[in-house]
Amino acid sequence: MTNNTLNSDDLAQFTGTEHWYRHPLVRKVLYTDGVRYVAEHGSAYWLIDEIAFAQSLRNVAAEEFQVWELSVSINRTAGLTCTDGNHRVVYTKPLNWTDFPLDEILLLFYRQNDPVTERILTLLLHSAFPTRKGGCHS
Repeated sequence: MTNNTLNSDDLAQFTGTEHWYRHPLVRKVLYTDGVRYVAEHGSAYWLIDEIAFAQSLRNVAAEEFQVWELSVSINRTAGLTCTDGNHRVVYTKPLNWTDFPLDEILLLFYRQNDPVTERILTLLLHSAFPTRKGGCHS
């Protein structure tokens, strides 16, 4: 189901996840309910793919924590940028056109080591990232 009904107010409801979804091609990548919602309601499964496939790049994969920002211009061109969480850019990709319905979105990606599954790579909405104070990581 893809229908471009996404709006930024919808994203505030995601402060965690009840389900985990595995990327069909990059099997070590998991994503949350919120990311799936963005993909379904923003016709943006391609965005999950872009982030998952970028993990094969050495400079991206070297970062344990990544902040991904998609910024859409009024002419529907866009830029996808990955930083290390400290505003150091490690990857950028210009997009000639997108129908993504929001002007921008911020996604977080982090690596966690699991003794059973080795490495798990998790993609989540910025609003779903836990902090000590219970707010969002900024």
